[in-house]
Amino acid sequence: MLEKWFHLQEKGSNVKVEIIAGLTTFMTMAYIIFLNPSILSGELAGSPTGLSMDAAMLATCIAAFTATVLMGLYANFPIAQAPGMGENFFFVTVAGALAVQGVSNAWQVTLGIVFISGVIFLILSLLKFRKVMIDAVSPSMKNGIAVGIGLLIAVIGFRNAGVILPDLGTGLKFNSHILQADVMIFFAGLFFTAVLHTRKVRGAILWGILFTALLSLIIGKVHYSGIVGLPADHAVFKMDLPGALKFHFIPFIVVFLFMDLFDTMGTLIGVSEQAGLVKDNRIPGSNRALISDAVGTVVGACTGTSTVTSYIESSVGVEYGGRTGLTSVVTGFLFLAALFFSPLVAMVGKYLPITAPALVIVGSMMAKNISRIEWENYSEAIPAFLIIIGIPISGNIADGLALGFISYPVIKIFSGRAREMHWLMIGVAVLFILRYALIQI
Repeated sequence: MLEKWFHLQEKGSNVKVEIIAGLTTFMTMAYIIFLNPSILSGELAGSPTGLSMDAAMLATCIAAFTATVLMGLYANFPIAQAPGMGENFFFVTVAGALAVQGVSNAWQVTLGIVFISGVIFLILSLLKFRKVMIDAVSPSMKNGIAVGIGLLIAVIGFRNAGVILPDLGTGLKFNSHILQADVMIFFAGLFFTAVLHTRKVRGAILWGILFTALLSLIIGKVHYSGIVGLPADHAVFKMDLPGALKFHFIPFIVVFLFMDLFDTMGTLIGVSEQAGLVKDNRIPGSNRALISDAVGTVVGACTGTSTVTSYIESSVGVEYGGRTGLTSVVTGFLFLAALFFSPLVAMVGKYLPITAPALVIVGSMMAKNISRIEWENYSEAIPAFLIIIGIPISGNIADGLALGFISYPVIKIFSGRAREMHWLMIGVAVLFILRYALIQI
């Protein structure tokens, strides 16, 4: 049955590999179960939004379960989904702005805005507009996106481990105190994983995570706090849809649309390149993946969380060997199970240095796509390079894409090579320009 549904042999995988790949993906992104609620509730910033931590955690797990399982069963892609980082911060920004304007149920109205953006997303996906946009991206640009995302997740890994720190002057700086426990645990996990990976040990990344978790437990950086636990509150169907249907909320809807559109597109392209799913510059079944993403956002709004998007941590499971939707199904059910075992998941998920080495290793693996860029064709190479450097520097996939997607048609047109590009690339460039020129929130 599994072979018939997921085509495991055709894609060079098997049930065991897919299950462990799904587990690995879940472990690298389990942090979102606790980080997203702390952001949406306002606890992280010390400014409560009114949405409780428990309600946001329940919504996070349900939305991630629904979207990720749908991605697996309907689209057959090894990509996990959950409320997006960036989108959740924007959610809090919008809720705060509405509260200042005197809106008493600000977070419910904001959920309504997210719901509307998700419905529009779904319509665009059903009309295959998003698929056409992905197919319009050139092979060099696609590989540039994969490399850029690889660098971004490596940066995230270093940042989560405390190896690099924020700096007012340069943005980021190296932590000179490398003998700190967090940093030492990270490097121990990094070298352990790298050696296993070099020796071609199957499941090197998962073994690395388990090794780092055990080391953290021994040192005392994580503490056993129980196994079973359930959220005590919910925000299911508490969105205020009528309150969100106002003309002056259109800019908020547009920004949510824009962020999810390009975050998902970038992740889908990057992970598909890594998994070898791109055929003749197209991603077979990509529209089903985009529909799954849109449904996830709609379900997320209904349950009480911000926009759902595809996660770059999916590349960790792909690096293990996950090639089909079975990987996603496993990850999705683990999100559901996390509701009942939240203390156990918290033990690993809250201490980020445990999974940081895996992100760095996978980032290095994704960098190999750089060899597939047409470096001799500067009209392809320069926009691809701008994406590669833009994604990690900005810390955001959509903003990184903007550098390449705006420069691409400009270089092609003024160098007399306009015929080499899809006409839709001009429209995408215009969208990016309008995003930064007109939507100031």
